[in-house]
Amino acid sequence: MTMPFYVAPEQVMKDRAEYAQKGIARGRALVRATYDAGVLIVAENPSRTLHKISEIYDRVAFAGVGKYNEFDQLRVAGVRHADTKGYAYSREDVDARSLANLYAQYLGQVFTHEMKPLEVEILVAELDPEGGSHQLYHIAYDGTVVDEESFTVLGGDADTISDRLASSYPPGWSLRDAVRSCVAALAGPARDLSASDLEVAVLERGPSRRAFRRLENSELAELLADGLGAEAADGSGAEAAVESGADAEAAVESGADAEAAAAGASSPEPPPAPEGEPGSGSGPEIDDPGT
Repeated sequence: MTMPFYVAPEQVMKDRAEYAQKGIARGRALVRATYDAGVLIVAENPSRTLHKISEIYDRVAFAGVGKYNEFDQLRVAGVRHADTKGYAYSREDVDARSLANLYAQYLGQVFTHEMKPLEVEILVAELDPEGGSHQLYHIAYDGTVVDEESFTVLGGDADTISDRLASSYPPGWSLRDAVRSCVAALAGPARDLSASDLEVAVLERGPSRRAFRRLENSELAELLADGLGAEAADGSGAEAAVESGADAEAAVESGADAEAAAAGASSPEPPPAPEGEPGSGSGPEIDDPGT
C-alpha cells in the first residue's frame, strides 16, 4: 500500500492564501468612505451592466472585488437571506452585522475545506438613519471580518490607495469632496479616470425608506468637473473684464482725438495780410523817400 503524499497544513493554507491574493490583485480596486450625508462607494468599473456595487436591502449595500461570478453568487445569497429574514420577522431585523457573519462563515468554510478558495473580497455597509455610526464590514477571502470606520480599500494595490486617501481624508466632508478624493486615490498621479470608467453609489439619508442610489454619468461628471469649471469661468471673466477695460480706454482716447479734430476744424485761421503792407510780415519794409 502506497503512502499518500503529505503536505504540511501550514503550507496548504499559505498556498491557498497566495492563490486568492493573486486573483484578487488582478481586479480593479474599490474605495468606500463616509461623508456628511451617508456612505460613498467608488469602484473602477467601465462596464455598465456588470455591477460591483449593489443593493441588498433598505439601508444595506454590497460591494465586491475579484472574480465577478464568485462575488455575484454571494450577493444573490445575501439578497435572499435578507428578504427571507425581513419577511419572517421585520424589516428592522435585517442588518449588516448578520450578513457579514453569514458571509464570513461561508468564506471561512470554503477556504479551509475546499481545494480552491474564493478569489473575492466583499464589503457590507449599512446606513445609520440618525447619522451616528454606520455599520461597515470588510470580509476577506479567508472569512476574516474587519469592522471599518472612516474608509477602506478593497482589491489590488490597496495599501498604496489607502495611503493616498489617508492624506486627504477629513471627517464630515461633502459628497463632491469625497468623490473627487476617492477618484484621485484610485487613479494615482499617472492616470486620469473619467465618469465612464467608474461605478459610484451612495447610501444617503432621506425621506425614502430605501437609501441606496447610483450616481449616473451626468451627475458624476458634474461632481468631478465642479471646481475646475468655476476656475475656468473666473479666469475667462477676468480676461473679459481686462479686455472690456482696454476697449473702454481705447474708446476714451478715440473720443479725445475726435474732439481735438472737431475743435481744430471749427476755429478758422486768420487771412494772410496783403503783400507789401507794413507790419504784415509778408514782405520787406520800404523807406519813405521824403526823409
